[in-house]
Amino acid sequence: MRSWLRALSLAALALAAGGAQAGSLPFTGFLAIQVATLAPVAVPGSGVATVGPSGHLGSLALPASPFAGTAIVVPVTDPAAAPILGIQATVHNGAGSFSGGSLGGLMPLNGVAKVCLFAPCAAPPPANVSVPVSVVGAGGIAAVSALVNVTVIGAPWTAGTAAVGTLTAMGFQHGPASLTSSTAAPSGSVRLVTPVFVSTNIGASAVVPTFGILDLHFVPEPTTLLLLVSGVAGLVLLGRRSAR
Repeated sequence: MRSWLRALSLAALALAAGGAQAGSLPFTGFLAIQVATLAPVAVPGSGVATVGPSGHLGSLALPASPFAGTAIVVPVTDPAAAPILGIQATVHNGAGSFSGGSLGGLMPLNGVAKVCLFAPCAAPPPANVSVPVSVVGAGGIAAVSALVNVTVIGAPWTAGTAAVGTLTAMGFQHGPASLTSSTAAPSGSVRLVTPVFVSTNIGASAVVPTFGILDLHFVPEPTTLLLLVSGVAGLVLLGRRSAR
């Protein structure tokens, strides 16, 4: 009886995983922009990803705008970061497409980031620096000429390692129990990173290492989750009855 119940349990789990792997996987997560070692500006989101045919996650596609935030502010209180007193971002993602062993690919961002100098972002700005984000995760060069000249060089996303100068950001992909062969399954996780080279005409900040970070956690669809819970509950009840 125990072996039969174990087989039914495995079948229920396989049904739940298989239903979610049939071309789409719901996800939750966040999109973040991290400037140097400052706290990241993070935008939470959720949606449905299109995945490749195998549990190893050979390809991944995301729709536009599951991650969208307006005027998100992260205060900066570290004296070593002066005169920066805050980071503010209005951003949403474009559609993304990633493939290969490192899940390399493009996903542009739309919006702008602002570095608040000499005063918090909520205060009347004596000097703010706008940083274009359109090339982040897409490649190319964008520049702004104002009180402070800013040039931004973007690059594709990767689940590997992104480096700007001596700073690095690490991506990853794994499924339950940290197995890469089951990333495209409920409880699978993916982190994609992209290096952002930001340069200014301020001597002390001639190069500002910046990274884009995309975290995804795959979750079962509601109907699949309900089926799984009901199946496991039924197996537990059956096991109790058989034990009497």
